[in-house]
Amino acid sequence: MPDDESTSPALHGIRVLELGTLIAGPFCGRLLADHGADVIKIEAPDRPDPLRDWGQAELDGRHFFWTVHARNKRCITLDLRRPRGRELFLDLVDHADVLVESFRPGTLERWGLGYDMLSERNPRIVLARVSGYGQTGPYSRRPGYASVAEAVSGMRHLNGFPGGPPPRAALSIGDSLAGMFAAQGVLTALYARDRDGGPHAGRGQVVDVSLTESCLALLESTIPDYSVTGLVRGPGGTRLDGLAPSNLYRCADGRWLIIAANQDTVFARLCAAMERPELVTDPRFATHTARGRHQDEIDAIVAEWAGRFDAGTVTCLLEEAGVVVGPVNTVADVVRDPQFQAREMLLVHHDEGIGKDVLGPGVIPKLGRTPGTVRWAGPPEPGTHNAEVYGELLGLTDEQLVALTTDRVV
Repeated sequence: MPDDESTSPALHGIRVLELGTLIAGPFCGRLLADHGADVIKIEAPDRPDPLRDWGQAELDGRHFFWTVHARNKRCITLDLRRPRGRELFLDLVDHADVLVESFRPGTLERWGLGYDMLSERNPRIVLARVSGYGQTGPYSRRPGYASVAEAVSGMRHLNGFPGGPPPRAALSIGDSLAGMFAAQGVLTALYARDRDGGPHAGRGQVVDVSLTESCLALLESTIPDYSVTGLVRGPGGTRLDGLAPSNLYRCADGRWLIIAANQDTVFARLCAAMERPELVTDPRFATHTARGRHQDEIDAIVAEWAGRFDAGTVTCLLEEAGVVVGPVNTVADVVRDPQFQAREMLLVHHDEGIGKDVLGPGVIPKLGRTPGTVRWAGPPEPGTHNAEVYGELLGLTDEQLVALTTDRVV
């Protein structure tokens, strides 16, 4: 890692303690680590993060979810259920800027490690708390998973086709959203802490993020639409009601393309590409609102046209015309995509557990002067960095670490 402040990653010098498990908390930690924060992941000696064993693909007993969300982190073990473990943890807090935790609300308080105690030890500490429903409210003590958060927030109701069961994306969207909002909250709190002036200058604060609220925040105009008109928006299948044409269309070779031309200027270009210029002035399609009212009709016209050609031909015709178009890629298509390759969104991680290089997602967002990097994949074993971290930050000797390990404190 470069030492020159002008070229170091943006979060170089920020130290994060991560107590989160599975996806939401670790995703927050990963985003911070990608941009140079020293993220120290803490796992219980007898209960490592279950994410180590997650992932659908397997090779030699290894799964690869861990490779993505534990990258760039140092891993130590520590038992917070034991008094000596809590003492060591508070010593680590003295050296940290941020703590990320994703326990059920009240867990830290039961251990005597609530924010009052943490901020007394280190007034600058930012505590990011990720939970299913937030730290307050009648549901706060309930456990929460992404699938339930997506449903409770109203997001899942909008997915799928009218009249059918609301499916999920084959991803943990609620967890990832919470991790992103937590990272945003951490950066906001660090800025507030370090800006000049004000009665709270130099002090950290609590960042309270819930999975349900993270999903709810993405519901666009559904809430004001309901509050003013009583409209309960439902699922739209492959399209959004009122936005047309913007849908999935099948080409002659069986491949699906997304064609999005609901904006007036783009719709005119689509009509020219289809050699149907009369559609631009047709009262049914002349405006955005009119096309929304006659969505089925314009979709049928575009579908008939796209169905005459293979996907490559349709793509070339529309790109030349300046119409928004794109394929429905599988992950196999994604890893071959020259745009993602050129943008370094497919980066090699060396997985020490299997001794092989694996691809993982690149760093986002892209910063022009202080870009983030993937420096190493997730350590394969819990406690990989015990000697390094405890020696560097707390000055513990090898003999002391051996005794703590024997007592199962670390």
